[in-house]
Amino acid sequence: QVQLVESGGGSVQAGGSLRLSCAASGPTFSNYAMGWFRQAPGKEREFVAAGAWSGDSTYYADSVKGRFTISRDNAKNTVYLQMNSLKPEDTAVYYCAVRTWGTGLVYTRQYEYDYWGQGTQVTVSS
Repeated sequence: QVQLVESGGGSVQAGGSLRLSCAASGPTFSNYAMGWFRQAPGKEREFVAAGAWSGDSTYYADSVKGRFTISRDNAKNTVYLQMNSLKPEDTAVYYCAVRTWGTGLVYTRQYEYDYWGQGTQVTVSS
């Protein structure tokens, strides 16, 4: 069983930055593939960013490419999402997710992940 706890959400003006953190339990965190998704009001949850277990491979949605960065600190069992140049359309609840098997690739689909965090709200005002 893996538990994920997100933090770092909040309110920011357009153009600002936030860093989300996702702390994971589990003895083999370094073997997990990680991902971030988001869900805006009235919309379906969508893919944001993903990283392979090695940390060498990452992938981003076109809407956040060049502005967001996914990274991990295996010593702290934590994955991060650095969000810069935030826009009002980035407003959403952000979820981290882990995949505990077959983790050599990056994964962009929700069903490919085993465990999910509870979500953290990000609000960007214009």
